[in-house]
Amino acid sequence: MLWKLLVDPDTYPRLFPGIGACDPVETIDGPPSWRMRVGTADTEIRVLDLRLVLNREAHTVELQCPAQGSFAAARLRGGPEGTHVVITCFAPARVHPLVASLSNSAVVEWIKAGLKRMIDLADRAPTSVLVNGEESSIRLQAGVAKQMLTTGVVRTYRPDRIFRQLSNLSAWGFTLAGGYAAAAAHSPRRTAIIDDRGERTFRQVHTRSHALASAMGELGLGAGDSIGVLSRNHAEMVEIMSAASKLGVDAILFNLGQPAGRIAEIAETTGIAMLFTDPDLEHLLEYLSPDLPCYHTVDDGMLPGRITVENLIASGTGNFTKPREHGRLIVLTSGTSGRAKGAVRPHPKGFGTVAAVLSRIPLRMNETMLIPAPVFHTWGLAALQISTPLRATVILPEHFDAQECLRMIAEFRVSTLIVVPVMVHRILDLPASILARYDTSSLRIVASCGAPLPGATVLRFMDVFGEVLYNFYGSTEVSWASIADPADLRSSPTTAGRAPLGTKIAVLDEDRRPVPIGATGRIFISNHMLFDGYTDADPPPEAEGMLDTGDLGYLDASGRLFVAGRDDEMIISGGENIFPRPVEEVLSHLPQIREVAVLGVADREFGQRLAAFIVTRDGHALDPDMLRTHIRRRLGRFSVPRDIVFVDALPRNATGKVLKRVLTQPAATDRVRHGAYEYQRNRRGGN
Repeated sequence: MLWKLLVDPDTYPRLFPGIGACDPVETIDGPPSWRMRVGTADTEIRVLDLRLVLNREAHTVELQCPAQGSFAAARLRGGPEGTHVVITCFAPARVHPLVASLSNSAVVEWIKAGLKRMIDLADRAPTSVLVNGEESSIRLQAGVAKQMLTTGVVRTYRPDRIFRQLSNLSAWGFTLAGGYAAAAAHSPRRTAIIDDRGERTFRQVHTRSHALASAMGELGLGAGDSIGVLSRNHAEMVEIMSAASKLGVDAILFNLGQPAGRIAEIAETTGIAMLFTDPDLEHLLEYLSPDLPCYHTVDDGMLPGRITVENLIASGTGNFTKPREHGRLIVLTSGTSGRAKGAVRPHPKGFGTVAAVLSRIPLRMNETMLIPAPVFHTWGLAALQISTPLRATVILPEHFDAQECLRMIAEFRVSTLIVVPVMVHRILDLPASILARYDTSSLRIVASCGAPLPGATVLRFMDVFGEVLYNFYGSTEVSWASIADPADLRSSPTTAGRAPLGTKIAVLDEDRRPVPIGATGRIFISNHMLFDGYTDADPPPEAEGMLDTGDLGYLDASGRLFVAGRDDEMIISGGENIFPRPVEEVLSHLPQIREVAVLGVADREFGQRLAAFIVTRDGHALDPDMLRTHIRRRLGRFSVPRDIVFVDALPRNATGKVLKRVLTQPAATDRVRHGAYEYQRNRRGGN
């Protein structure tokens, strides 16, 4: 087992801190080569090509770096007392920038610690459990207090203002409504929201949502009822959610990618008493009961008969009975691997939620945040909720356009951009002349969530925009799991990052026992924002208070999480376990390829096989056999897709996630070629 680990280059970045990504390099002759990223953010990241030379008879493994004239050799020697490992290093400082500042004894201890992890891996030691303050209440509370004080969330030079803030939080809780009420008490005239039609101050959002809550109450809504919200990003959507919370009414946020029939089904099964919709989404109301009261979020002049949010606010007195419990927000899951389910989002519990995010993403008070990510999705909604204790001015565009996004960053001096991965791709697809036209120097944070970002995209984005990219890994069910900062991503571009404050990550085997560091298993998460269950399905499996994410992955020796893929994406072909994501990573580095999706399809002979669906850049053509050779030389023959299909676009849902299950349907290729999918339509004129 030890020999097998030593000859596998993937072992080193998993078990030795300071070694990042390790990608195979195409070689025609000679020993296999790998491109490693070594170093730290405090020193430098070096990208080096290393050769792996094996002498099986002598049981020797040698990692050579010809460009630096350096090598490390490991020799196994058997004896009556067991196997001895002899390590020889020559000029390691030429390879790793940190070594020059370390003593020989420190380097030896680093090597011994890595070898110990190899032994743990061979012995299946239960080491893949990582806790950031979750199991120590004192440490957790101290961490939360530190984040709140250093960021300034609870610091003020006006005692009267902080009293009003805390009074409003006490009245409306750590909800969206409570966040706007507290911000209104501290900074009433500060701009809270900018959308396509204008702007609102914190005081206006608070008072308008109060009036809206009273009008909804006068229409018969009360605690325990629910409403539907079918809306794009704008101020009225925020006011509806805040008003519902104040009234004790649940708000179900409909996914704009759902068809009319599914929206009607959800409306019926959840028993919503009222629906708010954007006027241009009326076509999605086709199958709703005619008895369901429907109101427009805004007035576009096309359907003058509909009562609007503005009408309701004008009629509201501001008086209503305060409920014992605040209304909840219910988000529909993306449905990328099946039917979308209604997930009940918990209310934040104190300042712990914002402290968790601040422990990994350096958000600041009173800055400007641009949220083109849909608010009906968990990520856009989470960003909106976090913005209120920071008193951030939030820009909510109804539709995403890459160039318009850059224009708004330049005009409003945006410091934080909240995106989903497809938006990152669209920005990078802009011509260099467009990218250079806008001043984006105000950007400090670009936070992406919703799907993995290819390593090549991560590095290119930071090369263009600087060290501003943060990769947020989570789900509707677990909220957050880990966050990768720019230092993590420079070293290991595919990492999902580290646990935020108050988070526990465990990688478990099929028997719910921790696997060793470096071993792949099922990812389980615990934090104080686990969802409150589905409205129409059984919850995911649990283990000791942790929730199953449905993903497979591993923890490395530095405490970083890596996601291999969904458990239902892994295929078994000819007896080999194969994940699609490494194949996608290899292909994404080719400059001719814009996007790629790889998935498993049924195969009579091998049970399953891989199929790759590729979108090439304009003017480029690729030979399928060349691509198969490219993959074979890097990942081996079992990872070579039998089917390679060139398509005009990948099918996506309304949040930009690739719908891989659609690609497996009959005649899917022809449908993709014609772009007949919701996100493609929305890109041309929608969200």
